[in-house]
Amino acid sequence: MFENLSERLSSVFERLTRQGALSENDVSTALREVRTALLEADVALPVTRSFIRAVQKKATGQAVTRSVTPGQQVIKIVHDELINVLTGDDSETDQLKIDSPPAPILMVGLQGSGKTTTTAKLAKRLTDVNGKRVLVASLDTNRPAAMEQLEILGRQAGVDTLPIVAGQTAQEIARRAKQHAMLGGYDVYMLDTAGRLHIDQELIQQAAEIRDIANPRETLLVVDGLTGQDAVNVAENFDRDIGVTGIVLTRMDGDGRGGAALSMRAVTGKPIKMVGVGEKLDALEEFHPDRIAGRILGMGDIVALVEKAQATFEKEKTERMIRRFQRGRFNMNDLRMQLEQTLDLGGMDGILSMIPGMGKMRSLTSQAGFNDTLIRHQIAIIQSMTKIERANPQILQASRKKRIAAGCGLEVSDINRLLKMHREMSKVMKRMGKQGKGGFQQAMQAMFGGGAGGPTSLGAPQSMNREKLLQELKGLSGPGLRSSLDPGGKI
Repeated sequence: MFENLSERLSSVFERLTRQGALSENDVSTALREVRTALLEADVALPVTRSFIRAVQKKATGQAVTRSVTPGQQVIKIVHDELINVLTGDDSETDQLKIDSPPAPILMVGLQGSGKTTTTAKLAKRLTDVNGKRVLVASLDTNRPAAMEQLEILGRQAGVDTLPIVAGQTAQEIARRAKQHAMLGGYDVYMLDTAGRLHIDQELIQQAAEIRDIANPRETLLVVDGLTGQDAVNVAENFDRDIGVTGIVLTRMDGDGRGGAALSMRAVTGKPIKMVGVGEKLDALEEFHPDRIAGRILGMGDIVALVEKAQATFEKEKTERMIRRFQRGRFNMNDLRMQLEQTLDLGGMDGILSMIPGMGKMRSLTSQAGFNDTLIRHQIAIIQSMTKIERANPQILQASRKKRIAAGCGLEVSDINRLLKMHREMSKVMKRMGKQGKGGFQQAMQAMFGGGAGGPTSLGAPQSMNREKLLQELKGLSGPGLRSSLDPGGKI
């Protein structure tokens, strides 16, 4: 979502860091470009003005302009101020209040914002991550099949849903859900209220009556992150008439400009508690201002990547694969497992977005055709092989390759590229097994470049040769990339 804003800001700060010494005029010029970038990203004008004013005050002092690394100092100031904007005055309220069981959570929002799906996602997260026993109930008596939708989603998420009783009003369902949660020993019960295409008095009145019945610990407003500044207006209206304790932004994986996320906390004063990052029921994440700020400035989010990896990788399978690597074994089954794990982590685009300094590579990999579709094609090729061929890919000759190509609907040249990638990765894995401790780190450097210097640890590569990188990606077309760095450690 923040891709365009991130690219604009990265180009501004790249020029700053290249200059060496900075004058106050240099800083002011850069901040004018930052201001334009924020406005183009649909950040509210008052928020943009306040942000630029705060940064300029801190960035034009002697401590910055006479610093050894003034450009880096300005970036740090912008990063800290972004966190302040996203955090607000009270960071403690970012945590969901789910004490005093059964804790009621009221879900409100406009129709089409993803409220029902978000209810199921949050219920699943509370069950799987927090270990809570959750009951969900649909109070939407207006939209056709709304109750059935939540019932199906609840079944998929593995949480209990309130039985549907035809003819009841939303208020009656709320009372029944409250009683059912108390008698059933639930830790949390969630009420999915009806939405409208726009805010009207009937919607507000019904939500207010349900609020008075349930006395919720949390009233979460679900807002579509792609609606831009109108999302801020919706949040202000709901908070004024009902009282909102937190906001859930959906479709944060979309191609919106991200201004709503940056403006929401500053304008409404309400914390963003969760963000929806996909369509799957586990695609809901806690909102961490420091991590979002890092992503916006192209610093990546290694913590989120590690957390996602821990949740995605099966411990036993991973340990078994590592033992195979240590014995120098790496066949097509191992490669398929790595490819599938890449998709589970969000694909190449998702992984690169969270690795510090790799933001620039995302557009280059797309241009080279190095994307999730290619990875799925590679998995299809492996699945078209027999068990013997997966275990011994060296036996694949012309006739076998033709049969595999016909089975997966691809060309023999695609199979040859996959085999070349497998050979390269096999060499890496064998070296890793021989080197023992520390071998994994060196192997990863080889897979993603193998230069003596390697990429810088927490920043962008020092210089980007676009043509060379595109040729490497097109030639290998897989995660076993080698020689993307020259001997000096530059791309």
